[in-house]
Amino acid sequence: MEYKSHINKESLPQHIAIIMDGNGRWAKKQGLLRSVGHEKGTKSVREVVEGCAEVGVKNLTLYAFSTENWNRPKLEVKTLMRLLVSSLKKEIKTLQDNDISLNAVGCLSNLPSKAKKELEEVIDKTAHNKHMTLTLALSYGSREELVSAVKNISEKVKNNQLDISEISEETINTHLYTKNLPDVDLMIRTSGEQRISNFLLWQMAYAEFYFTPVLWPDFSKEDLFEAIFKYQKRERRFGKTSEQL
Repeated sequence: MEYKSHINKESLPQHIAIIMDGNGRWAKKQGLLRSVGHEKGTKSVREVVEGCAEVGVKNLTLYAFSTENWNRPKLEVKTLMRLLVSSLKKEIKTLQDNDISLNAVGCLSNLPSKAKKELEEVIDKTAHNKHMTLTLALSYGSREELVSAVKNISEKVKNNQLDISEISEETINTHLYTKNLPDVDLMIRTSGEQRISNFLLWQMAYAEFYFTPVLWPDFSKEDLFEAIFKYQKRERRFGKTSEQL
């Protein structure tokens, strides 16, 4: 089945978030170094970004590097940071050609200076693009994000800039890294693992989860289109009954 032709453009997920899992296992299966798996995974990133742009998805967030990933072997972390820089340089043409703006969320101050500089340059160069927003979650952890939000809100209460009675869900939303993004509609995780690994916990409160055994380096546009198609077959009730919809 060719899923793209069966996707309903009127009911697309407005925000897709993806946990790109399985690079290391893909490399191990091939008898290759983990770094080769990470390099192969960058091709899947291009496939998915272009696929989302083709069908009209407005927001795509990729879990590129978590706060916990800093604990990986130093050589692997160094490789991932190198790939980040090289990929940004290579993919700016793809972003410009598809009218895609780049965004990043997380503790970006923890990134190596070269990676941070390249990231900032691409964000600046694509800032006026309107067709889609691609967000990279880098040095990102959702619990850390929530702690940061609580601290900032508490500081405002302490300084009489905000009354406790005024605190709402919207207050929390505006203090998150993702304040300019809508809630996640569809979360995709590759490689067969079925957990969300400290990723966008608040933003995925009502997201539909889609788990696939496909390892990230093998994830294609067609796999993306299948996920969107199956998402559209689900009934999203947001706490209501079917009859209320």
